[in-house]
Amino acid sequence: MPLSFSRLLSLAMAALVSLSLAAPADAAKKKTAKPAAKNTKGKGSKAATVRPRAVAAPVVLTKAQQLNLLYDQYWDASLKLNPLQATFQGESRYNDHLPNFLSPAFRQQSHDFTVLWLGKAEALGPDGLSGQDLLSYQIFVRDARSALAAEQFPSWMLPINQFYNIASIAVVLGSGTGAQPFKTVKDYDNWSRRALGIPDLFEQAIANMRAGMQAGVVQPKVLMQKVLPQLDAIIARNAEDSLFWGPVRNLPADMPEADKQRITAEYKRMIEVRIMPAYRALRGFIATEYLPACRDSDGLAALPNSAAWYAYDVRQSTTTDLTPEQVHQIGLDEVARLQGEIQTLAKQVKFRGNLPKFYKFMQTDRRFGFRSDTELLGTYRSLQGRVQLAVPRLFNTQGMPALEVRAVEPQRAQSAASGSYMRPSGNGSTPGIFYVNTSDLPSRKTWEAESLYLHEAVPGHHYQLGLQQQLTDLPKFRRLGGETAYIEGWGLYAESLGRELGLYDDPYNYYGYLQNALWRSIRLVTDTGLHSKGWTRSQAIDYMVDNSAMSRADAEAEVDRYMAIPGQALAYKVGEMKIAQLREQAQRELGPRFDVRAFHTEVLKDGSVPLDVLQDKIQRWIATQKG
Repeated sequence: MPLSFSRLLSLAMAALVSLSLAAPADAAKKKTAKPAAKNTKGKGSKAATVRPRAVAAPVVLTKAQQLNLLYDQYWDASLKLNPLQATFQGESRYNDHLPNFLSPAFRQQSHDFTVLWLGKAEALGPDGLSGQDLLSYQIFVRDARSALAAEQFPSWMLPINQFYNIASIAVVLGSGTGAQPFKTVKDYDNWSRRALGIPDLFEQAIANMRAGMQAGVVQPKVLMQKVLPQLDAIIARNAEDSLFWGPVRNLPADMPEADKQRITAEYKRMIEVRIMPAYRALRGFIATEYLPACRDSDGLAALPNSAAWYAYDVRQSTTTDLTPEQVHQIGLDEVARLQGEIQTLAKQVKFRGNLPKFYKFMQTDRRFGFRSDTELLGTYRSLQGRVQLAVPRLFNTQGMPALEVRAVEPQRAQSAASGSYMRPSGNGSTPGIFYVNTSDLPSRKTWEAESLYLHEAVPGHHYQLGLQQQLTDLPKFRRLGGETAYIEGWGLYAESLGRELGLYDDPYNYYGYLQNALWRSIRLVTDTGLHSKGWTRSQAIDYMVDNSAMSRADAEAEVDRYMAIPGQALAYKVGEMKIAQLREQAQRELGPRFDVRAFHTEVLKDGSVPLDVLQDKIQRWIATQKG
């Protein structure tokens, strides 16, 4: 799983809201507090006898119930005020909204929103909470405090890079290839209204970048040079040639003809008069004003307050208190260890030559290729059967969701990864799916299959995300969210279980695992090198090429990603190592009482949590097991 857009959006687009969280008991008291009935006497009348009406006892909520009510109200408020986040979560009520979430007013609203909900939670406090209730409180408060801490850094001055920008997001939504639905007349009208906000957003992005130019907070020139061709691919002279014309080209056949004609004319005006001029203005600003002002340096170190800024990014990404220096050293140690293992393996298979030659051999020798897409897909389906038989050794498999292995559809194959995972539907109508990309057959290697299956399918993402989805009692901010360090850390940890599951018996397949682990370890060195040690882009690329089997083109793309989103790539390896360290601690302290199945259940049973919260949870579990 790579950085979640909805998670970024929830921090960037929060807005002020004031909702009453009065306990239902108080509300009940207010409703029943009516004026006392008058005891009147008329002439010749007898005094009326007033019988008090029975009043139901007020409902008193526990602290945990009050907090869960708070989380529900928070989630609903955040979707209403963060309409793009709502769309990405499948909530359609706000599909016609697009606020200017880059504006100063929205940043203030974001601050006020966070302070409001953090205050409500802290007013109730954690005393007396346990289990999931305590975890939910810890995560909610932790995330809110982290969002407030981020406000000291001027990331708003850097609204666009080649990896993440609103211009690319808008075209994904408006082309009909993203989360924005285009099935009904209402859907089409929703996008037409939402698109009204695009020019304002682009103008605000330009204003923010101008502020960054004045403050010395600008992007590396090499990144913004990559943005221009991205914009050029979107800009079109005629609406019919635009990516935004996709929904019109695919108007539903059963839509009334009058609506089709209206929508076609409206979308043509919208694209040519509103959207394309906004893209041209943004492109022109970047090319003529912003690029000349961009910096020649590569890492965060060239920006004001960079040390504190990057230290925050590391904490946020890894959900630990590790410093950049500590992460860098961990990476160096892991790279040395893994290269030693690969050298040992090369000797084991009697390869003559140095590591670069061995890497080339593994990439080019025909024995490691697949003869057909059928053979490739069959390899993974065979793996599914082998792993399914072995996995009860390490896991309690009761309640595990079903999994299917499928080939990636032809229309997605060109841009899809070698293997990817889609979680089961919430109602259980469809299973989890492990997608195998059977295109570009020469690039698919037999030695990558076992580690890839373990990571994406079983016991990796399928077990973790599939089980998390079954936790229907979790607050939505936990069930529908997640921490990259935990989710991807679990995927890497799952790869490390191969030998315990009877895989990696072929040394070449074990090489696949070692090469993946080496790549993730190199990330620790290069990311921290760029942003805390003054490394140049060329230094980072050279380090990746010299220490792994990665091509220079792939290394360039990786390093540019680290430059665009500092710290994010650290989450994977740090997450894996934390889970492995907690297992080692449990084995050491529990001795013969250690049960690996029980340990894995404890790690997975509460869904995705920050690593520091996971550590506290596992240490409490160890203490309980000692009993």
